[in-house]
Amino acid sequence: MKVQSVSVAGSLVAGAVLAMPCVAVLAQEVDVVEVVGRRSAGAYHASEADGAKTSLPLRELPQAVRVMSRQSLDDLGATRVDDALDYVGGVSRQNNFGGMWDNIAIRGLAGDSNTGMALLQNGFAGNRGYHGPRDTANIERIEFLKGPAAALYGASEPGGTLNIVTKRPLWRSAQALEAYAGSDDLYRTTLDATGPLAADVAYRINAAAEKRGSMRDFVTTRRTLLAPALTWRAAPGTTVDYRGEWQRHRGLMDRGIAAVGGRLDALPRSRFLGEPADGDLTVANTTHQLTLEHVLREEGGERWALRAGLAWKEGSILGTATESSAALQPDGRTLRRQRRFRDYESRDIVLQAELAGQARWGGIGHDVLLGVEGYRFRNDQRMLRVLPSTTAPYAIDVLAPVYRTPDQLPQVLPATDTRERQRNEALYLQDALRLGDAWRLLAGVRLDRYEQSLVNRRSGVVTTQTPHAVSPRLGVSYLPSPRWTLFANAGRSFRPNSGTDAAGAALAPEHGRAVEAGAKWESADGRAGATLALFDIDKRDVVTADPANPGYSIVAGAVRSRGLDADLTGQLDRHWRANASLSVIDAEVVRDNVLEVGAGLVNVPRVNGSVLLTYEGVAAGRPFGVGGGVTYSARRPGDSRTQVQVAAGTPVFELPGYTQARLTAWWRVTPRLRVSLDIDNLFDRTFYTSSYQSTWVAPGARRAAVLGLQAKF
Repeated sequence: MKVQSVSVAGSLVAGAVLAMPCVAVLAQEVDVVEVVGRRSAGAYHASEADGAKTSLPLRELPQAVRVMSRQSLDDLGATRVDDALDYVGGVSRQNNFGGMWDNIAIRGLAGDSNTGMALLQNGFAGNRGYHGPRDTANIERIEFLKGPAAALYGASEPGGTLNIVTKRPLWRSAQALEAYAGSDDLYRTTLDATGPLAADVAYRINAAAEKRGSMRDFVTTRRTLLAPALTWRAAPGTTVDYRGEWQRHRGLMDRGIAAVGGRLDALPRSRFLGEPADGDLTVANTTHQLTLEHVLREEGGERWALRAGLAWKEGSILGTATESSAALQPDGRTLRRQRRFRDYESRDIVLQAELAGQARWGGIGHDVLLGVEGYRFRNDQRMLRVLPSTTAPYAIDVLAPVYRTPDQLPQVLPATDTRERQRNEALYLQDALRLGDAWRLLAGVRLDRYEQSLVNRRSGVVTTQTPHAVSPRLGVSYLPSPRWTLFANAGRSFRPNSGTDAAGAALAPEHGRAVEAGAKWESADGRAGATLALFDIDKRDVVTADPANPGYSIVAGAVRSRGLDADLTGQLDRHWRANASLSVIDAEVVRDNVLEVGAGLVNVPRVNGSVLLTYEGVAAGRPFGVGGGVTYSARRPGDSRTQVQVAAGTPVFELPGYTQARLTAWWRVTPRLRVSLDIDNLFDRTFYTSSYQSTWVAPGARRAAVLGLQAKF
């Protein structure tokens, strides 16, 4: 194997291509490792993850981590983050707010139903406030950090956290322009350009514009993204990085279809149950991240560096949407609805400072991290609403819908006007110890001091709370051979709850506990690897409905998730690469005032799995690639089953299991021009990705083909 040239140069190789740390080894018989646009060859298997904040290779880290590389995203034709979620073990889709944001559960545990999953962007909190479905145009890789991350990042879910790593500037000029057209009136264009602006300054800019129809009646989305990045070598050992992002997502809020008589096939999957005359809901966000790293000392195997970071994120939701109520009327066809106008705005400011060092003390290798973090978050929510009533029901016939004109829509009236403020200061410490050749010990703890206030601007009531949290973590790895690792870890987590109870008191935070044990394997050449992990997670102080005060919540619930997940990724030989996942999860309610104890958690299948295979070769003197993927999800609860439903003998509402296939192919027409074809839902199966209740069920997309042209210049 010989690599004749590599189109990555300069001293930022490690930072620019962390998703491909062994890229020269992995690119067998490929003359050029591509750094912009879609890659024709590259890594599935990664050896490092920024989100772990340690120099330990992932094989030695006592934690299950799955990295979805840029090559994986390209092979999947993923233009949104949720296009890749079915190919990671332990991940299940959740309610996505009518298509207005991303939301998943990791290891059976979802985040806040009003804010979505735990998510980081380049190590900063990325999911406080509002953010539309994330575009992949500026994403280098997605790191799935399984298990509790509170010891490093504070408020989070005990099942796991995502860290999205965006593309960094490179020190060699390269540009790529891509265009796509596909089924259901999909049109998309992207630009990726990078290179030096001066001897010490490099830039990168990613842009995307997309218009996408759908099989859903009236539902069209439009999205624009602009993501600039700069790197400045301010002095020897000192680097300043800036990464920005502007994204705008517009479309009808689409809560999906309703089950009629418990049957999902009673309505066509295209049936829209909102009002087209409401117009688009717009989700907009702006992100600025600035980091400075200065190397204090680097000699004799010892390295110490200071890092400071500042992030500013603003988000908003603006628009009107008609949404169905919880159940059909007794006639089995009339669905009452509510109409909401939302004017939501959020602002999040984060400051971090860290001292990181690798040194040997007392014959033991230490990888030390000491950090402080503070953030200020503000969330303004103003809602106007009309609710259905018996005298003037705002309803639709789901079997024969008649939509209203703009002048027939009911007038919305003031309902909610609140301002929430959060302040947090935290101190965290982590040390990864290399105890000889065979043992690794990872210990960490974080202390959070949290302040929260909620002002009801309609009533004048102010609610405050100041909870503190201590989040420890401890893990150990044993390396019996150069290829195998056995590991175990335990940790705690917390997540503040928003809102108040019927008495106006703040809702206490959720708390979680998780233990994990498993094994890792990596091939001798580092091109492939696998992880198998068993886990046991408990979460208490979960928000649940207050049976004594309908419409209010209390902290009284508890849930549990146990099971296993497995991932295998990498290059099988010179032509084949593979990505496979499997999870078996038993997630259930263990205590609640309203829900049935023992009921499964919504949208969490007991079994799901996936396989993605890609073959690359040369035909007629030109490189080509073909591949395919299969995903499987077992049946799962479609809503939260209540004790009242159990007493009444109401049948369990479940989403059916499904198997889905996709195909992908590409051919390099010239050294600078490539053609691609992606076909999703190859056999046009009807399936349902998630639900919130029986009248909010999201159908999966029908078969769709996308033809693309990728040009490099």
